[in-house]
Amino acid sequence: MSKIFDYYAILGVDPKAEATAIRIAFEALQNSFPPAERDRARNADYQRLVNAYEVLSDPVRRATYDSLLVETTMVDLDIALTLSRDKIEVSDTEQRLYLLVDIRPPKQSSGQQLPLNLCLVIDRSTSMQGRRLDAVRAAVELVIEKLTPSDVLSIVSFSDRAEVVASAQPLSHKPGILRGLHAIEASGGTEIYQGLAAGVKELRQSPLAEYSNHLILLTDGHTYGDDKQCLELAARTAVDGIGITAFGIGSDWNDQFLDQLVAPSGGQSGFIEQPKSVVQKLQESITGMGTVYAQNMRLQRSFPDFLSLEYGYKIVPFAQPLVLDDSVIRLGNVEGRSRLAFLLEMNIRPQTTERRLSIPINLVADIPARQMQQQTFNQNVRVNVLKNAQMQEPPEPIVEAVRMLNMYRMNERVWEDVEAGELEVAARRMRHLTTRLLEAGEPQLAQQANFEAERILQAGTMSLDGRKKLKFGTRALVTRTTYFDNDDND
Repeated sequence: MSKIFDYYAILGVDPKAEATAIRIAFEALQNSFPPAERDRARNADYQRLVNAYEVLSDPVRRATYDSLLVETTMVDLDIALTLSRDKIEVSDTEQRLYLLVDIRPPKQSSGQQLPLNLCLVIDRSTSMQGRRLDAVRAAVELVIEKLTPSDVLSIVSFSDRAEVVASAQPLSHKPGILRGLHAIEASGGTEIYQGLAAGVKELRQSPLAEYSNHLILLTDGHTYGDDKQCLELAARTAVDGIGITAFGIGSDWNDQFLDQLVAPSGGQSGFIEQPKSVVQKLQESITGMGTVYAQNMRLQRSFPDFLSLEYGYKIVPFAQPLVLDDSVIRLGNVEGRSRLAFLLEMNIRPQTTERRLSIPINLVADIPARQMQQQTFNQNVRVNVLKNAQMQEPPEPIVEAVRMLNMYRMNERVWEDVEAGELEVAARRMRHLTTRLLEAGEPQLAQQANFEAERILQAGTMSLDGRKKLKFGTRALVTRTTYFDNDDND
């Protein structure tokens, strides 16, 4: 967008600002110019300021400007919508559709390089003693080396209480940060809320609007008695643009809880099987965090009555099931030149006459580079209901995504069967998963699935380690398909 249309940014006000706020902002900025520099003919900066005020303070001119602004921002995101089929049969039964939504920044933009406001929240309970805590220290040291002087870092450790190891500060104080890091000693139980609350407090020391704000939790255990507090805190911080990533180390932690914890911000939960893998996971998680094009991307659940949304799955930049319980579906950020892609599974209710169905896809995001909040991106896909609809082959990306996704969902159903006491059903389903994994060229996961099938029948449950390996192993398969693994913006 040309700078002549960037009047809200020039005045530093929200596009929805009222006339009084615009006047106050103009007067404050005008006073920042010495009287000798208030010459529109000679001072281009002052001329832009006055032009911005004259346009935005006049209701008619502002309305014209706003319409131009909408036109220039309609193509800010490249949004591709791909249906599994665009023709369905006239039928008295429901019909299944899949929709792949692929979002990319515009080719001419690489996003805004926002400094990072990062807090690492580290479990220091007794079970972290030894190799696990050593690996976390080593990983954090490498993260510190990758951050820039303009980034802000804080570190919190917790057991049954929290301690601020390094208060929020720019990376110019590395020696003090490292001393605090190496002074962490393992002791006590696990109360994750203590760590999260202290971490969020540190993040709020910086003006959130000027940073890309993230909290990364590293834990190896279950939290005790504060689950609800944790989830409520995660929901509140997501509204303020704080993203949460959570990694479980080892096998004795609650994967369902971590999924719920990261959901409000569209964040990632992950499994670190061996302590030595902490370094890789932390490095991967901070890559791209600072270069943001669109923040707080969400899908509005504004679907027509003929459609029911059954399932959602985020594919890129990482694999994560989407939570569909709210009026909006949180998707996270579009970072730099990376894409954000997700898959929706939908049921079309019985259609007894020929007609044309329109499915709206309404996305909302904040665009930091343009100082725009709640920018909307609306598109539609159409499905024709026909009496003699010809069979259509779904596009290959959807076929591959659904094939891989079904293995993850099959594994999740095994766990549901186990919890319901349906052990023979669970074992049979797990053997079927073993075959599917072998066909997909995943022998290690197939071997684990085969082992768990036997264990279900003999011990009545899955091993903790096997449960995590299969859950997060099958979860990641869809991202590793050829279409999604080619993560560029060409």
